[in-house]
Amino acid sequence: MEKLYFYNTLTRKKEEFEQIAKGKVGLYSCGPTVYSYPHIGNMRAYVFVDILKRALLFNGLKVKHVMNVTDVGHLTSDSDEGEDKMELAVKKEHRTVREIANFYLKVFMSDLKRLNILEPDLMPKATEHIKEQIALIKKLEKKGYTYLTDDGIYFDSSKFKRYAEFARLNLRELEAGKRVSMGEKKHASDFALWKFSSQDSKRQQEWKAFGKMGFPGWHIECSAMSMKYLGTHFDIHTGGEDHIAVHHTNEIAQSECATGKKFVNYWMHNAFITFKGEKISKSTGGLYTLEDLERDGYNAGDFRYLCLMTHYKKPLEFSFEALDAARNACEKIKRKVVELKKDKSKGIRDESDYRKRFLKAVNDDLNTSEALSVLWEVLDEDLDSKLKLELIYDFDRVLGLGLKELKEEKLVLSKEVKDMLKERENARKEKNWSRSDEIRIELSNRGFVVEDTSDGQVLRKK
Repeated sequence: MEKLYFYNTLTRKKEEFEQIAKGKVGLYSCGPTVYSYPHIGNMRAYVFVDILKRALLFNGLKVKHVMNVTDVGHLTSDSDEGEDKMELAVKKEHRTVREIANFYLKVFMSDLKRLNILEPDLMPKATEHIKEQIALIKKLEKKGYTYLTDDGIYFDSSKFKRYAEFARLNLRELEAGKRVSMGEKKHASDFALWKFSSQDSKRQQEWKAFGKMGFPGWHIECSAMSMKYLGTHFDIHTGGEDHIAVHHTNEIAQSECATGKKFVNYWMHNAFITFKGEKISKSTGGLYTLEDLERDGYNAGDFRYLCLMTHYKKPLEFSFEALDAARNACEKIKRKVVELKKDKSKGIRDESDYRKRFLKAVNDDLNTSEALSVLWEVLDEDLDSKLKLELIYDFDRVLGLGLKELKEEKLVLSKEVKDMLKERENARKEKNWSRSDEIRIELSNRGFVVEDTSDGQVLRKK
């Protein structure tokens, strides 16, 4: 196997990837909180994980991929303030929490399929692993890492001496800068393992434990489920960069205190999607869902290509101009692939170093923009058509654009549309650009996109 290199948040440097068990990889990804529609900012994280998983498989490794489903315990603050997002959704939508969780999980799974994302091997739900979470809390309790308050059981972060290391936290500043009431918390960085239900309101999801009705904290679920399915020490844990300071820091603390050993070897985090320089999030109303983009004439593959154009660790600035460029690139690739499937011409059989360069790009911390460059070189090179397809299909095992399944799309055009195309062609010959643009807009209103190429007009559906 060629050497693989990933940027490890744990050490803040790019490292050679070494598996705990040779040839096998345990991969855990922080999954969705199923209380509302996932937006494209959420979905960038899952495209990143998909590329990572595909790259591992491309290198001949066997991957066991676990992604949790948070259907209880995630408060509106990532720490311990606010309402449970699931219970809050109940109040807004006037449905049961189960109905809400099942509905939005179905939407999420549909979005994975649209984006051609490989499904995880396991998707455990927090509500189905309450026993494991309680057992883990009791283990921490027995070892002296917890304390009891009126509203729950808390982890005492001061007892884990390396608590601040992962996120490079300044705990003194955190203590000095706290602006909200800590209640009975001993330190600003302490976090809830189990929350007791308020007597003022009735929750739909609560369990009897530790002498009272309550529910698990958000952080404990990931530790309990990842260790159940991947063991107490596994290879890779992924998530958005917003998880570093709180969620993943707390996971490490509670897991390593419970087991007495290292939790995860490689932590990998994707950057945000930004819009006009600001992070997009559900708390600010989100930006777009995949369905929104499809209503505007794009498809999920265009968004996936947009993600591939920027390294996963860099912020991805969203704009429709950028999405247009991604769509145009996708369409061009698809046209070339469809043509290649029909082309039987013999060309140069020399693969040159395309495979090596593609693998080098992929194995260099998932450098997808460089990998795309190699794909374009192959598409434009004077190679044997059969060899081209072999290379393209092989590269797409990582890129995930669904190129092997492409079929030529047959456009059935009405006489009126054909006449409009002919009129536009004549207008361009006569350099009547204003009329040419008018017809292009008319065709767009009818659901078509017309492109001008060196071979003439090309019409496709939006």
